[in-house]
Amino acid sequence: MSLTRKALWIIERNLGRLQTLADVADACEVSRYHLAHAFGEATGLSVMQYLRARRLTEAARALAGGAPDILSLAFDTGYGSHEAFSRAFRAQFGVTPEMVRRTATTEDLIMVKPIDLPPGSHAAPAPQRFADGGTILAVGLARHHPFGVTPEIPAQWQQFMGTMFDSIPNKIPGIPIAISGGMDDDGNFEYICAAEVTTFGKTPHGLIEVTLPPQRYAVFAHDRHVSEIGATYNAIWNDWLPASGERAANAPCIERHLPTFNPQTGMGGVEIWIPIEPKS
Repeated sequence: MSLTRKALWIIERNLGRLQTLADVADACEVSRYHLAHAFGEATGLSVMQYLRARRLTEAARALAGGAPDILSLAFDTGYGSHEAFSRAFRAQFGVTPEMVRRTATTEDLIMVKPIDLPPGSHAAPAPQRFADGGTILAVGLARHHPFGVTPEIPAQWQQFMGTMFDSIPNKIPGIPIAISGGMDDDGNFEYICAAEVTTFGKTPHGLIEVTLPPQRYAVFAHDRHVSEIGATYNAIWNDWLPASGERAANAPCIERHLPTFNPQTGMGGVEIWIPIEPKS
């Protein structure tokens, strides 16, 4: 069973209980960092987005069935007040809880059904190798993106390479890298187009300095078109990592384009470096 399928079962089995990302991760016996990546890659949603949507859907059903106490329903759904529950309810459905209870129907509401995730169609990849990476200094352009909505990443690369890359001092020869991490509970992550440098100099306006400490990595090959890299991440986080006995470290992932990579076509291959906790 993939990690996300396991998480979906746990969420649905315990939907009436107060849950956080940490609660679900603990039940899955993985870190918050691991579960957030796996769930986001598989569904395009964060754990908490899905959990809140499912709870509000069940609350709408209860209201249509005549639930008399909206405040108790708010508490049961994980909200601390009638006002907070009503705001979230209206944001999801466009109507108030009172309106649903009065009309006694959910017919016009867009209800969020349990996700029935099909079994993975690709075999879990095996890492090409494990690598102990030293300290990485990089200067790059950072943007935040939600999981499942990443069409702006190619434009981010275009901006970085078009007007910023040449002005970075002390660059190490080679193709720029991508650094991703900093995920929050709602599934937003930071993506950085970056040039590795020997030392920080005068950083151009609009760019940030990044220091990654020494880290052990599992290195995977993605040899299909770069736009399909999400499928490789999905297989790593959901299948390989849970079965491997390894544990993901709470550190950024790195994408290294191979010398054969062609930025005009998106072909040529990328290495995915997944941070792994060191063996004790």
